[in-house]
Amino acid sequence: MAFSAVIVDDEQLALDELSYLLKLVDDVEIVAQGHNGLEAVTLIKEHSPDIVFLDVQMPGLDGFGVIKKLLDRKVSLPQIIFATAFDQYAVKAFEVNAIDYLLKPFDKKRVSQALDKARKRVKGSSAGNDKLESLVKMLSHRPQNAKVLLRSAGRLLLVDQKDVCFASIEDGVISVVATTMEGQSNCRTLEEFLQGLDSDIFWRAHRSFVVNINRIREVVPWFKSSYQLRMEDKKQSEIPVSRAQTKRLRELFGL
Repeated sequence: MAFSAVIVDDEQLALDELSYLLKLVDDVEIVAQGHNGLEAVTLIKEHSPDIVFLDVQMPGLDGFGVIKKLLDRKVSLPQIIFATAFDQYAVKAFEVNAIDYLLKPFDKKRVSQALDKARKRVKGSSAGNDKLESLVKMLSHRPQNAKVLLRSAGRLLLVDQKDVCFASIEDGVISVVATTMEGQSNCRTLEEFLQGLDSDIFWRAHRSFVVNINRIREVVPWFKSSYQLRMEDKKQSEIPVSRAQTKRLRELFGL
């Protein structure tokens, strides 16, 4: 009996490494590979694999967000083996909830051990799903202090969420402006970009703009009872507020 597997990782090197190790295993067939959380949700729904190797740290929708989306949509969960480079909090959570994980760089023996556990659970009950749901709920209450990954001048930079002033999208490219730097996100849509942000701080003020409400310097009245937001970035950029979001703006600041 061959076990079907899906691999999802935003790092091509990690994807290639894990793919190589799995191809050495006789009873595992890789049916699909993905590079981000949204692809993971789609591929799991489409292929219904037995096992999924899922990266934890991905821009936009991370590994925990993938599980939450699947649970929300009542999708039957496969056996999930998480992959992580450094998130010790996550590792501790996996241990407590008896969910397996792999640390990067991947080790052949450790991959084999994780597969053995997954094989034994494929024909098991939904207990694993219950533990996954418990894990997602527990992690959903962790502090929203994740960093945002930006591409700038050929470099990959990390910026704290609190330092992000706003993000905008044009021609499918998301530009992010922070207090000390600017760059582009790997996310393809603002919806995906928002998935990794603290919903109490970041607000979709316009269909093309997301703003950090703590980085609004001034609310500027505009024509026909509309408003613009002057931000705290170096250029003091002005962001439009859509008519649909004007009510929300008034609620936020008691206008």
